[in-house]
Amino acid sequence: QVQLVESGGGLVQAGGSLRLSCAASGRTLTNYPMGWFRQAPGKEREFVAALIWVTRSTDYADSVKGRFTISRDNAKNTVYLQMNSLKPEDTAVYYCAASVRGALARAPIQYSYWGQGTQVTVSS
Repeated sequence: QVQLVESGGGLVQAGGSLRLSCAASGRTLTNYPMGWFRQAPGKEREFVAALIWVTRSTDYADSVKGRFTISRDNAKNTVYLQMNSLKPEDTAVYYCAASVRGALARAPIQYSYWGQGTQVTVSS
């Protein structure tokens, strides 16, 4: 089993920055994709970013490309999402997810483990 715990959410003004953290415990997931998703009220959960550490491969949604950066610290078994130039439309609950499949993926169904989520609110 894998446990994922997110932290780092909060309230920030438009143009500001936040860094989300996702601490993983249990199974080692170095070779598998880790992703960030978000869900705003009344909307479906959407892909934000994903990373496979062993290949240094990353993928980003077009809406966050150039503003968000996903990274991983294997020593701490933690994945980060650095979010810069935040916009009010980035407001959502952000979820960390882990996949046991080998390839980067954008569909939530491809991910087997999920954290509880952390709220990010961007004021205008």
